[in-house]
Amino acid sequence: MVSQTELDSAQDTKEVDSETGALANNADSTDRQLTYIQLVACAALIGTIGGLVATLYYIVLEGMMHGVWTTVPNWVTPHFPSWLSTSNYVWIATTIGGFCVGLVLYFMGLPGEMAKVVDSIHDPGRIDITKTPAMVIASLVAITSGGSAGPEAPLVQVNGSFGSWLGEKLNLDMASVRVLTFCGMSAALGAFFGAPIGAALFALEIPHRRGLEYYEAVAPAVIAAILSFAVFRINTGITIGGFYHFEVVPELQPFNLFEGLLLGIVGAGVAVLFIFVFKKIGALLEPLEDNRILLATLGGLAIGLIAFVYPQTLFFSEEQIHTVIETGAALGAVSLLLIAFAKIFAISFTLHSGFLGGFIFPLFFIGANVGLALALFIPGLHPTIAMVCLMAAVNVAVTKTPVSTSIILSVLSGTAMLPVIVIASFVSFVLTGNVAMIGTQRARQAFPVAHPLFPQMLPDPAEKVIQQVTS
Repeated sequence: MVSQTELDSAQDTKEVDSETGALANNADSTDRQLTYIQLVACAALIGTIGGLVATLYYIVLEGMMHGVWTTVPNWVTPHFPSWLSTSNYVWIATTIGGFCVGLVLYFMGLPGEMAKVVDSIHDPGRIDITKTPAMVIASLVAITSGGSAGPEAPLVQVNGSFGSWLGEKLNLDMASVRVLTFCGMSAALGAFFGAPIGAALFALEIPHRRGLEYYEAVAPAVIAAILSFAVFRINTGITIGGFYHFEVVPELQPFNLFEGLLLGIVGAGVAVLFIFVFKKIGALLEPLEDNRILLATLGGLAIGLIAFVYPQTLFFSEEQIHTVIETGAALGAVSLLLIAFAKIFAISFTLHSGFLGGFIFPLFFIGANVGLALALFIPGLHPTIAMVCLMAAVNVAVTKTPVSTSIILSVLSGTAMLPVIVIASFVSFVLTGNVAMIGTQRARQAFPVAHPLFPQMLPDPAEKVIQQVTS
């Protein structure tokens, strides 16, 4: 129970905070605030630049991947000694790649990962653009080296920091800078996912554990994501629409909704296992954190050895999901589960050893393997329903993005399964509410400076007291 004294004290605090907020408004009155038309124009500019940046990053990454995994093997593998199988090229390449990642981090510094981006969004509300060169170079090397991390995280860093930089150059207040930062993040994800609305919502959901809170950035973020998506697709020629060709699902029935619920429970369990392994690997590698070169080299070796046994675990899995869909059933349920388990270790070694990148598609890959395995075990469970729902549930439990993940997977899968996907996503989201991998995810704390376009209220300290006493 909350005493009257506590509530009175909280109310007094609220009045003081209100006065503080008024002072903050006066202190920051010199900062510029955009009109709605100006905000839309900035979002459009950020989206266009974001699409061009994503295009350039994609072209460079494709060239590096082709060089390391096609051109170089064709040169060197014919010269392997007879006692060394050419399949050993995998772990040799990942180990050398890890060493190169370590060199980049040693000389350029550690630019930070998704947890750092999330923390920066909350406070100070912007992403440091000076970290961009290190992020670009290190992530290109890391992804090319076969790590289980994708380009979404570096693109978010690059484009998000551009939005922050633009806001600061325009001398905007911090609330407006944060909105432009979200526009940059949305532009990056819009190009990467191919689902601009889902991408924008993902950028707005991921800073929190309980759902989207920076609501004022929705419209400009969607505008930036759409333009970035259009620029990227026009420049690369990648088609628009469903990326994965799942088996067509018959007309959905009410019992399929119940299947979504059960699959959400299974996905939550898989995600908890992933987070447990991830944290254990982190604790194991923690003593090496001060030696970036050794840590990254050993990480590359671990990634390569896992891929030597299970080649499906190599890379960030955007393409490997195609293989699961098309030929995964031939492997059998047990093999699919082992591949998923191996991928958990591959992601953990990737991220903890300094290989920079995002883990969204690797999580999708885990869910696809487990889902197909379940469909093989359980007669009557449609493989598409099982795979897509598990992909959603696993990712949501880790990233806490139920709305955006549901939309993104509905688009990527090219299916009309959104109601079932939403059920699986939110069941997993609710069950794992107290389990987190991104430690900096948190509620929107305070926003003392009101924006004329988006009037905001100060947080109520009385509600905070009630939450603390009743939790």
